[in-house]
Amino acid sequence: MSPKPYHLSTHSPHQPPPSHLPPPSHRLPPSHCPPPSHRRTPPTVAHVPPSHPSHLVHPPTVTQSPTSRHHHQHRHRQQSVWYYKDLVHLFSYRCLKIWSADYRRFTSKKTNTTLKSMVKKRYMHLTEEILKEKPNMCSYMAPSLNDRQDIAVAEVPKLGEQAVTQAIMEWGQPKSKITHLVFATSCGVDMPAADYQLTKLLGLRPSIKRFVMYQHGCYGGGSVLRMAKDLAENNKGARVLVVCSELSSVVSFHGPGETNIDNLVARALFSDGAAAMIVGSDPLLDVEKPLFEIVSASQTIVPDSEGVLDGHLREAGLIFHINDKIPKLVSKNIGTILKEAFQPFDIMDWNSIFWVVHPGGPAILNEVEEKLALRPDKLRASRRVLNEYGNMWGATVLFILNEMRRSSATFRLQTTGKGLEWGVLFGIGPGLTVETVVLRSVSL
Repeated sequence: MSPKPYHLSTHSPHQPPPSHLPPPSHRLPPSHCPPPSHRRTPPTVAHVPPSHPSHLVHPPTVTQSPTSRHHHQHRHRQQSVWYYKDLVHLFSYRCLKIWSADYRRFTSKKTNTTLKSMVKKRYMHLTEEILKEKPNMCSYMAPSLNDRQDIAVAEVPKLGEQAVTQAIMEWGQPKSKITHLVFATSCGVDMPAADYQLTKLLGLRPSIKRFVMYQHGCYGGGSVLRMAKDLAENNKGARVLVVCSELSSVVSFHGPGETNIDNLVARALFSDGAAAMIVGSDPLLDVEKPLFEIVSASQTIVPDSEGVLDGHLREAGLIFHINDKIPKLVSKNIGTILKEAFQPFDIMDWNSIFWVVHPGGPAILNEVEEKLALRPDKLRASRRVLNEYGNMWGATVLFILNEMRRSSATFRLQTTGKGLEWGVLFGIGPGLTVETVVLRSVSL
């Protein structure tokens, strides 16, 4: 029995579902598929775009904030994604922008930090009022963990709830159909965890099977896709709700200090956001509208990278160590990682695929682009999200996936992957750890 191909598809919620999936040009070798008795169509996924906290903070270079009924206007971007057994699809995906009354005026001023980080605007949960009430959060290395925990434990699930509510709406199925929950965050460790709190907020079934991923940082978006793929493929009829919710400003915002310059790098890049999706196999095409397919997923520790990117939870919050060797280490090893991921599909032309790369910072994108001789347009979606949202840790690659799908539809391209069939998603985070997800787009 020949293995089923993995297929990624993307469709606008306002477009009729495809009557059939286009025949894939590549098929997976038997070694990449489970035994015939366990084969099922890959999982279906619905993704809701990140939600942001409602107020903007006014430290150097402004950022994203949570939703405020009184001072913000919402802009919605729609994106859906599906994932089958051999293929995983993402269904619904939206990005939520929040603007404050003085946001445009404040962020229009470019500083040296803006020019070097390439982050034009970000969103943060923290407000000036919060920082005035909790001054230790502004003082470098002052004890503030209790204050940070109190905010993060309460607000991380709420931010995720906003994203999930939109995702379920675009997915088109009742929330009672959700069988599994995978929740990733690097903020507010607590018991019961954020997955439990989100289950209560959403009113999900008590029997839902929950998994929580803490402290994955910037590679968390790839990790949740990898786990959701395995769950959906190996549990018939599963619908896996995937959530990344990050409030980096709450756990890691500090005032400057002469002993830790790395903290200034983090402050120039990090921001808040959440994203959600639903993944499943055997999609009901009259209801569930595919956006992309997840073909394969893997994880790698970059050689000789120990200690170059760490985050340590202390009484003063989450303290980061960020080494300037990171971009070179990533570019040095990315070719090998790509070859291992795409060899089964006989793909070695890196300009023939679409790219969803976590933009830890502009230096990483520049090094990858140069090392692989990529055309400037290949990392455009990653650069745009970095510019418009900053680094939202695990949620960032899901924002980029939405940007990829949105821009493909805007420019009337043939597929959700900028007109191309195959693509790659990279999550790069502490360790250094790299999550590699091979994707296929769907016809528009």
